[in-house]
Amino acid sequence: MKQSRCEDCLYYQFDELEDDYVCVMLLDEDELARLYEGHYAECPYFRAGDEYTIVKKQM
Repeated sequence: MKQSRCEDCLYYQFDELEDDYVCVMLLDEDELARLYEGHYAECPYFRAGDEYTIVKKQM
């Protein structure tokens, strides 16, 4: 079973301007609309990451 928890995703990062965690996956308007309208049971863009991978990416 594919996971789609945002907290475990590489694209879920802290945005200092928003002062919150956001998805940084670059989606076009159509992709974003399909995601928000609930066309997917799970996020198709989810990419699992562990703390080491995420911290390494932020360096």
